[in-house]
Amino acid sequence: MGTKAKAHHHQYNANGAGGGGGNGSESSSSTSPSPPPSPRRHFTVPHCRRKPRAKTISVVSGFLLLRRFLRLLVVLPLLYVSGLLMCMGPFSGLVGHTPLPGSVYRSHEMFQLLWPHILADNSTPIELSSVWRYRRKLKEQKPCPSSTAGLQLDSPGPSGYLIVEVNGGLNQQRSAICNAVALAGLLNAVLLIPRFEFHNVWRDPSTFTDIYDEDHFIATLEGHVKVVKELPEMLMEKYDHNITTIPTLHVQAWAPVRYYTGEVYPVLQKEGVIRIAPFANRLAMNVPPPIQHLRCLANYEALKFSSPISNLANKLVERMTEMSSRTRGKYIAVHLCFEEDMVAFSCCLYDGGEAENVAMNSIRQKGWGDKFKRKGRVTLPGLNRIDGKCPLTPLEVGMMLRGMGFDNSTLIYLASGKIYWAEKHLAPLLKMFPYLHTKKSLATPDELAPFEGYSSRLAALDYTVCLLSEIFVTTQGGNFPHFLMGHRRFHYNGHAKTIIPDKRKLVVLLQDMSMSWNDFKLEMEAILTESDRKGKIVPRVKKFTRKSSVYTYPLPECSCLQKHNNTQIIPSHIPDSL
Repeated sequence: MGTKAKAHHHQYNANGAGGGGGNGSESSSSTSPSPPPSPRRHFTVPHCRRKPRAKTISVVSGFLLLRRFLRLLVVLPLLYVSGLLMCMGPFSGLVGHTPLPGSVYRSHEMFQLLWPHILADNSTPIELSSVWRYRRKLKEQKPCPSSTAGLQLDSPGPSGYLIVEVNGGLNQQRSAICNAVALAGLLNAVLLIPRFEFHNVWRDPSTFTDIYDEDHFIATLEGHVKVVKELPEMLMEKYDHNITTIPTLHVQAWAPVRYYTGEVYPVLQKEGVIRIAPFANRLAMNVPPPIQHLRCLANYEALKFSSPISNLANKLVERMTEMSSRTRGKYIAVHLCFEEDMVAFSCCLYDGGEAENVAMNSIRQKGWGDKFKRKGRVTLPGLNRIDGKCPLTPLEVGMMLRGMGFDNSTLIYLASGKIYWAEKHLAPLLKMFPYLHTKKSLATPDELAPFEGYSSRLAALDYTVCLLSEIFVTTQGGNFPHFLMGHRRFHYNGHAKTIIPDKRKLVVLLQDMSMSWNDFKLEMEAILTESDRKGKIVPRVKKFTRKSSVYTYPLPECSCLQKHNNTQIIPSHIPDSL
């Protein structure tokens, strides 16, 4: 079924009329009339017909079986959830059940138990240059598509102007920008520099120009997609110089190409300008190769950080490289998602007791209102932990890396916001890795002053330092690590060079008080080996069958933009796109 556009102001649907999309499924807000009833069908019934008693009995018995089956579908999940509540919830202590493996945070106890053995470990540390052993064979590079001419519609010139409102943090905005470039190419539209929405979570008023080099963006896309900084005065006058009065389409997520060409394009042609808001994940991953190439071009060449960001980011990378002379300029970068709001949103329990629980409930109420108290919503912290949904603590990251063989002389860059209860949670990580740095420890207060209070600009600094690390460690999902892994695959010949912890496995190991340090190390080495293997995976893509994100797995579509030197891609300097 097609995707439906909800239109505001001018209320356009697929045919330019009021209401919902012609091919889409109706939403609760649609005012379109119901379809007419099907005409009655007339049957000729024979006069001498036996009553089908056997058939009636079989139908009744089948109905009874179906009822029993539906009851089971309802009862079994309830039994499962109640069992989990008994095992992991407050009832476990009353009924004497042992908590399920991995459901309780005991990593701090495990650390105290193993710390003497970690200190006494005199095995040879792993070399950063020898971590990644899997290699991808280079394939013959195909030329990039020259243009989108084969997909342009019936308009000889531009079909109109496209305005998009992008929201979210740094990399959600980045995704929306790349999708907007691709959509402009698909619709043969002129793209207005994307507008950033202010969000009460990130609270960053930065504009496109604050984050990216606007002139570089326009120049790089020239010949592929026309980008302008402002709408023509004639159009602005038509809409009283108020962009919010321009025909606005609300598009459902992952809308396919046929929806845009069949329903959005006619509106664009008629009005000469359209606005899509919000515009996050509003274009399907399955698009024709020339359109996919526009995503690659935008992401890896057109989007270059603004001079203030790139200048300081360069300095941070240089300082990390200079301090890691023992490892020939190589360092580890860890993306730690253990900020107060992340911990609260995860609904996970750590070792802070009732005081932590009260504090997290207060943060959830302040940030998300009654979202976590809605009727029927069950929060199971133990189940979240077993499922690998809980952010790793700094202590857990440190134990994992020491278990993999990195010693206390390893240089680590920590990419993060303000750590929850930093004094307590960072202390064990610093004991294991004293050479730990952040943007605040690398930059002077004067250098960082222009960035304070701007979360996206600070995230851009972290993004650059993480991109150029020899090893990147991700501890939680999200746009930041997914974009970084894709960018690293693009720069490192298809290998993400990323440690991706198996958190379902890790939480069980960190609760096993009987485990020795040597056994723990063997398990961590297995996780490292698996990360190495998965780091070079390239999804099979056949024409329009891509299911994975091109931003996380940019090959093979983006390979034509890679710059090779024999068998390696050389990121020895800050890439031009940053």
